Amino acid sequence: MKKVIQLSCFALLLLAGGLLFSSFGVKNALGAKGPRFPYKKAGLTERQAAAHLLSRFTYGAKPGQIDEVEKMGLENWFMQQLTAQLPDQALQQRLEGLAALKMTNEQIIQTFPQGGQLVRLAVKDGVIEQAKVKNGFADKSANEEYRQKLGNYMKQKGYRPERELYQELINQKILRATYSPNQLQEILTSFWFNHFNVSFTNKNCSPYILSYERDVIRPNAVGSFEKLLLATAKSPAMLTYLDNFKSTVSSESLAPSQKKVQQYQMRALKERQAQDTSMQGMQMTERMKAAQKKQGLNENYAREIMELHTLGVDGGYTQQDVTQAARVLTGWTINPAIGQSNVEGNKGAAYTPKRLEAMAKQGYVLEGDFRFAANKHDIGKKTVLGKEFPANGGYEEGVELIKLLAHHPSTAKFISKKLAVRFVHDNPPQSLIDKMAKTFSEKNGDIQQVLLTMVSSPEFWSKGALREKTKSPFELAISSVRSLNAEVKAPFQLHNWISKMGERLYYYQAPTGFPDKAAYWINTGSLLNRMNFGLALASQRIPGVSIDLMALNQHREPESAEAALITYSHYLLPERDLTETIKRLTPSLKDPTFSSKVDAAANQNNPMAPGGASSEEEEMTMTAPREKRKGARRNGGAENAVSANALQMNNGSNTMLAQVVGIIIGSPEFQRR
Repeated sequence: MKKVIQLSCFALLLLAGGLLFSSFGVKNALGAKGPRFPYKKAGLTERQAAAHLLSRFTYGAKPGQIDEVEKMGLENWFMQQLTAQLPDQALQQRLEGLAALKMTNEQIIQTFPQGGQLVRLAVKDGVIEQAKVKNGFADKSANEEYRQKLGNYMKQKGYRPERELYQELINQKILRATYSPNQLQEILTSFWFNHFNVSFTNKNCSPYILSYERDVIRPNAVGSFEKLLLATAKSPAMLTYLDNFKSTVSSESLAPSQKKVQQYQMRALKERQAQDTSMQGMQMTERMKAAQKKQGLNENYAREIMELHTLGVDGGYTQQDVTQAARVLTGWTINPAIGQSNVEGNKGAAYTPKRLEAMAKQGYVLEGDFRFAANKHDIGKKTVLGKEFPANGGYEEGVELIKLLAHHPSTAKFISKKLAVRFVHDNPPQSLIDKMAKTFSEKNGDIQQVLLTMVSSPEFWSKGALREKTKSPFELAISSVRSLNAEVKAPFQLHNWISKMGERLYYYQAPTGFPDKAAYWINTGSLLNRMNFGLALASQRIPGVSIDLMALNQHREPESAEAALITYSHYLLPERDLTETIKRLTPSLKDPTFSSKVDAAANQNNPMAPGGASSEEEEMTMTAPREKRKGARRNGGAENAVSANALQMNNGSNTMLAQVVGIIIGSPEFQRR
C-alpha cells in the first residue's frame, strides 16, 4: 500500500540577486561552522539531494528551482530558509485586497457578527420584529422582505458575514503557500498550527483564529519552542477552544480579597449589560455571564498542553499533575476589553484608569488580548511534575509551568519525533529522534537548531526516507500549482477541491490536529478524487487557476501522448527514475474515456472524509458552466465530471497534454514527497 501512495518532490521560491543574505551572515546567526549535508554518503547526486531537500521544505518545486538551489549550494539555501527573512513584496501585493488580514481581534468581532448576534442587534435597533425571531435566529417563515431588511442593516452598519472571514483566511493561506519565498516558514506555520490546533467548529474560538495564525504561530514558527508555547497559551483562540478562559478557583476556595473583587465584577457586569448594547459588548457580556454560571476548575487545557503540546501521552505525567496544572492556570483568560474601541472612555466599560491601577496592585496582568484575573486564580499550594508552586502565587506560576513543560526531557523527545515524522518518515528511526532531542535540550528548544540537526543527519538522506512521505490534499494542490507555474487568482476555488479530497482547512475539530501519516489520507475514494483533481487542474476546469502547459516545454509540442508523458514526467517528477512510472501510466493514455471513468469511480467511492466540502462549496467550484452541467446530467455524468471531450484548447494547453499532465498529477508517484 505504501508504494501505491507515497509522494513527490517539491521546491522553493527563491529570489535572485540582491535579496540574498550572505552565507557568512546566516552561518553566524546559527553558529560559526556551517552545516554539511551527508547526501553523498547516501549515494545521491547534488541534484537528487536538492530535489529531496526541496520536496521536504517547500510546498513544491517551481520550474528551474533545482538548478537555482544547486547553484546556490544546498546548505546555503537551507540556512537562508531557516532565517525566514526573504523579502516578499510580490506576495504582499497579492494579499492587499484581503482586508481582514489587517484587523485586530476587536475589529474582527465588530465586523463579523456570529450566529444570532446580528438578529438580536437588528431587533434592538427596531429593524426587524421580535415576532420574526425564534431562539435568537430568524424564523424559518421569514420572507424575502425580512432577509432584505437584514442585508440592508448589515451594509448600513458595516457588518460582513462570518463566512467571508473564513474565505479570506483560506485565501491568504493558499496564496502564502503558493507564492511565499519563505517556504519553510509557511510549512512550519501549518505544522505548528496543526500541533496547537484550534477550530472554526468552536464558535467561541472562531473570531480569533486569524490573529492566532498571524500573530502567534507564524512569527514564532522558526524560533523558541518555549516562546511559541507561551504565546499559544495566552491566545484568545486557545483560551476559548480548550475552555481555560472560564477556569477559575471554586467559590468555596476564594480568599476574602478575591470574593470582594468578584462582587465588584458582578456589579460591573450588570452595569455593562444595561448600558453597552453594541454587538461586541453583547458578545463579551454573554461570555462573561456564561463563565460566571460555570464557576470552577476546567482541566481541558491543562490535559492537552501535557498530552498534545509538550510531554506526549507517555510523557510521565499523572492525572494529579493535570489537576494541579489546571489550578496553576486558573485566571488565565481573555481581556474583556476586546471589542471596546476605547477602554478608558467607553461608557459602561469595566476598566477605568483608577480601576486599572488598583487591579495591577492586586496582581492582575493585562497584555493585549490576554488577561490574568487574580480574583479567579487558585492561590493554594500546588505541585506539578515534582515542582512545588508555593501558596499565594499569581501569574508568574503559569509562566513557570510553561517553562517547565517546554524544557522537560519528554517534550524534547515528543516534539523531535513529531518534526521527524513531518519531514523524514512516518516511522522515523529512533537514532534520528535521539539526536534531535539532544539538540532540543542543549539548545533550549531552539527550533532552528533542531531542524539543522535533522537535515545534517544521515537518516534524513537515507534511501528509506526518499519519497516516503504522502502529500496531504493541501500539499497535493499547492505542489501541483507550483510545479505547473500556475497563476492563482481565485484561491478559494482550490480550497473546495482540497476539501473534497478530505482536508477542510481550519475545521479539524479535535485538538490533535490532522494526522500526519499516509494511512489517514489514502483510500480508494481519495486516490480517485486526487486523479480527478489532476485532470480538472490540467484541463483548466478550476476557475481562477490558469496554466500554460506548452510554456513548460518552451512551447514545443510533443509528437505523441507517449512522448508527452516522458517529457512532462521529467518536469513534474524531477530527478527520479521514471521507468516504472511511465510504464504504469502509459495504458491510461490510450483510453479516450479514462477521465470519465475516474470521475464515475470517484463518485462511487467517496465516503465523507473528515472536514469534506459542503455540497454548496462543491457547487461553487468543481462544476462546469451551467449549460454544460445540464448536458452532463443528461448523459449520466456527475456535475463535476472532467470528460475527455471537456479537455479543450485553452491558454496554450490542449486535450492530449491536459490528459497527460492530469494523469501524472494523479499518479502514485506524484503523491510522494
